[in-house]
Formats: sequence, C-alpha cells, structure tokens
Amino acid sequence: MTIPPPGYSYAMSTPFPPHALHDYALLADGERGALIGPDGAIGWLCAPTWHDEAVFAGLVGGRGAYAVTPAGRYVFGGYYEEGTLIWRSRWVTDDGIVECREALAFPGAPDRLVLLRQLRAVDGPARVSVVLDPRSGYGATPIDPASVRRGDDGVWELRTGRHRLRWQGAPQAVVGERGLTADIELEPGERHELVLECAVSPLPAAPPKPQQAWAATEAAWHETVPALDRTVAPRDARRAYAVLRGLTAQGGGMVAAATTSLPERAEEGRNYDYRYVWIRDQSYAGQAAAAVGAHDLLDAAVGFVTARLHADGPRLVPAYTVHGDPVPAQRELDLPGYPGGFDRVGNQVGEQFQLDCFGEALLLLAAAERHGRLDEGHWKAVEIAVRAVSDRWRQPDAGIWELDDRMWTHSRLSCVAGLRAVAAVAPRHPLADTCTALADTLLDAAERTCLHPDGHWQRTPDDPSVDAALLLPGVRGALPAADTRTRATLAACRRELADDHYLYRFRHDDRPLEEAEGAFLLCGLVMAMAEHQQGRTVEAYRWFERNRGACGASGLYAEEFDVAQRQLRGNLPQAFVHALLLEAAARLGE
Repeated sequence: MTIPPPGYSYAMSTPFPPHALHDYALLADGERGALIGPDGAIGWLCAPTWHDEAVFAGLVGGRGAYAVTPAGRYVFGGYYEEGTLIWRSRWVTDDGIVECREALAFPGAPDRLVLLRQLRAVDGPARVSVVLDPRSGYGATPIDPASVRRGDDGVWELRTGRHRLRWQGAPQAVVGERGLTADIELEPGERHELVLECAVSPLPAAPPKPQQAWAATEAAWHETVPALDRTVAPRDARRAYAVLRGLTAQGGGMVAAATTSLPERAEEGRNYDYRYVWIRDQSYAGQAAAAVGAHDLLDAAVGFVTARLHADGPRLVPAYTVHGDPVPAQRELDLPGYPGGFDRVGNQVGEQFQLDCFGEALLLLAAAERHGRLDEGHWKAVEIAVRAVSDRWRQPDAGIWELDDRMWTHSRLSCVAGLRAVAAVAPRHPLADTCTALADTLLDAAERTCLHPDGHWQRTPDDPSVDAALLLPGVRGALPAADTRTRATLAACRRELADDHYLYRFRHDDRPLEEAEGAFLLCGLVMAMAEHQQGRTVEAYRWFERNRGACGASGLYAEEFDVAQRQLRGNLPQAFVHALLLEAAARLGE
C-alpha cells in the first residue's frame, strides 16, 4: 500500500484552463457526460448523474481535472468513431503522433461511471503526462488523504466527498499537491489502458477489464445508432442521433445539455443550467426519431413525457430532472464561472407555465401513433394534454423563449398543430372531433388578435414583430403549407431575422441582429424545413448546409452561433439543435 506523505496538501489547482467551446468533445453514456478539451483534460463531469455535483469542474473555474496530455509541444485534433460517442484525441508532437481513445462505458449504469482511456503511439514513440485530481462539490472538496490506497495489483482507490474512485493503469503514479500524477512512455505502436471508476456507493469487488469494457461499448453503440442512409447527411445525422442517445438516461429522460452556465452572450447575464429534461426538447427529439424511424429514442421520449402528464396533468412544468423530480432552485457556487459567464446551478423553470409544452407533447404522441407505438396508457396521456390545452389556453405563459408571461402566438399555434396531428392519426378515436373543434377555436382566437396587417403571425396581440418560433407550427401542420399566413410568416422571417442564411429568434432592440445575440441554430434548421415544405429545394439546402456547418471541431452544436467570431455560444451540446438537424436531414432526404 502507498500512503500519502505526512503534511502534503491538495490545495493547488490543476492548471487546465477552459477553452473555446469549439474545441470540446462530449463523452456520454446516457447517465452522465464529460467534456474533454484539446489538452486531454476532462473539464466537466458530474456524477452519479447529470444534475449532480461535478467531480471535474474546470469548465466553470472549479479545481481539479483528469488529464492525459502529451509532454512537450503538440498540435491537437480528434474525431468520433463513426456512429458512436467514442472520441479519439490525436496529437502531433515533435516525436510523432499519439492518440488517446476515450469513452464512457456504454450504456452507463445509473450508480457507477466507467471512463475508458486507451493511449496509442501511432507514429514514433510517445511521452504522456497524466494527472488525476478529482474534487467533489464542483471542485470544492479535495481528495481525502487518508483514503488514498494502492493495492498490490497497482490499482488506486481514493475518495473525495461522497465520491469513491478506483483507477487502474498507473501503478507508478505519485501522490502530491496536484493529486495523482504519472508519466507514461510508449514505444511505437504500443498501447496503454487507463480505467477510472466513480460512484457514491461501494464499488464492485473487481475492477472492469479494459478489453471487455471496450468491446461491450463498441457493440452497444453500433447496435444503437441506425445507418440513416436515407438522410441527406448520414454521417452528421448519425452523430446527432448518437448525441441524443448519449444524453438520454435509462428512464427515458433526455437532458437539454450536458453543462451549466455557459454564456449565450458574454456578460449579458443569460447563463442557465440545462442539465434537466425539458418537455419541449424531449418532444423535439422524439419527433426527430420518428422522422428517421428509430423507435428506441421515440419510445424513450413517449415514456418520459407521458409519465409526467400522468403525474402532473394540467400542472405539467416545463422541465424535470432525469428522474422526473422537480428541478432544484437556482443558486451560485462561488466559482469564477466560464469566462464571460457565471457559476449557476439549478433553474427557475419549474415556476413557469409554458403552454406550448402540451402542443409539443401532442405532436410527439401523434408521431408515435403513426408508428403504432401508443398503448392505452399513452392515449390517456393524450386526453390529459388535450384537456389541459382546453383549460389553460387563455392564460398567459412564458413561451418557448421563457420570457415574461404573455399571450404568445407560438404557444397557441403549437397547440393547434398538436391537436390537428392527433385528429389526423386517429380520425375514429373519440378525441378526434374534440381535437378538431378545439384547434379551430385556438386558431380563430389567434387570427383575431395575432395576425399582423401584413398577413404574418406576430409575436403577441400587443407585439407586432415577427418571431422565428412562428415558423415551427406551420412546419408541424397547424395550417396547410399553402396557407397565406404560413407563407407570409416565412417571408417576414426571411426579411426581418435572416442574415446570410443564419436566422435569429427575434429583434431585441434597434441593434444589428448579431450584436444582440448569436444566430439561433434551431431556428435556422426549422427555416430549412419550412423552405422545403414550400418546394424551395435549393433554398432549403442552403439553410441546412449553412447551419450544419455552425458546429465545433468535434461536430457538436451549441444553442447559438456567433457569426462574427465564428464561435459557439451557450450550453454544450444543445440537444434540440441536434434533434432538428436529424429531423431536417430526414425531411430533406424524402
């Protein structure tokens, strides 16, 4: 056994500063996710699940890291293995080329993560430095020195806060102020395995065998992600699908993003915790899965959304934890935050009412019925959602952009689309006539109060401006594609909110669009589908390709894209962007 020397301290922080979001890759197993930077450092990882405290929080200024970094000078790169979230960090050094194959063992167990890292000297010898410095409480709690033990087999065990860790592959590691550090040298072609486990309950008696864990992870990803050959961009569609699957827990809940508090605009205060399940985002993902005929993600979305409808009925809130529990209240961590941002965890969304969630849930359930996936319990959830729309559509709500409570046109038209979709897929169901009549009522009310004199839908009865969200109900079938209101809204978005085939949500004020916020990638992809719906195929492809290219080096998308600086803005990866990319790729491929 190796015991830390007397008087040593873990007080020093590991020197791995945050990078531009463009440079991060995601590892995910459904139960949690890790962001890995170009220096081979895990800058973000929460355990045991998404919304729990981070053990590596360097992304928001917390101490600690788990880094595998070439010694000396290097140029970084990397790529995902096709149809997986297995990442290969790749560095060109003065001595040659070294890779580190990285993955969270997939599918993940809810109570324990297994992080696999396989070093390989691709060309020439390799010298690599390794640092393991986990810190519970978003970096606040150092390793307990009394817990550090190395077994006769060279496997390390240690604790930080409530987290128990076991690390194999570095028996020569030295315990010091930076945690556990080791230098690894590889001959040309040589491989070396590192395996880290983390749990809050006792770990299994025996550590996992690397080869078996890798083989199981490869097989699971290849079984999970479909070929998607009929989409217009199969490689990117598969990556989007893998991201959505990686963000989806065993209970069916899909987090909106893996991170918290990454700023949408520096110093603007728009920093939120997205490590929760938004009903709207989950519905988008399920509809995208339906568009490509993938039943696992579709069933996951249907299962989670219907469970919440059964539990909360018309009091459905916009977001939940992956376990279906209330989202914790917002608080700060006393950390520097990501540069330009804050250090917030939790979210106030549980205090909001967002009417369009019911419309999106109905659209999801209608899509599932087209695939024959609904049972009696699911239809009971449909009834609950329809009744909720009937009871609450006259109430102001926070809307899709979670702003102040108003009579948002998008919210009501989304319900129109959902009601019409249910009536269309089950014309003989007792609900069909009710859905049709209620949809007509909502549409008539919107036309009386929210139709601009120019013929396009306006944001609210007292706000005549246009909003890109108003494109989506038309794409979803609230009105026929040829309807003059649908076409006028599309034309108004092109005129008022578009710039070089990027689309912005709405105008905040008199500033140029790009000064107020980044281009909103979800809106750009909806625009591609709207143009496709109108038969404008070339324009649809232009929109699709422009927004498809607004990703990071790993192919991940954030919520917004800063056109001027070519930078990702907001939390990463943003699930609804990947969902709309997948759906747009399917629709344009029809």
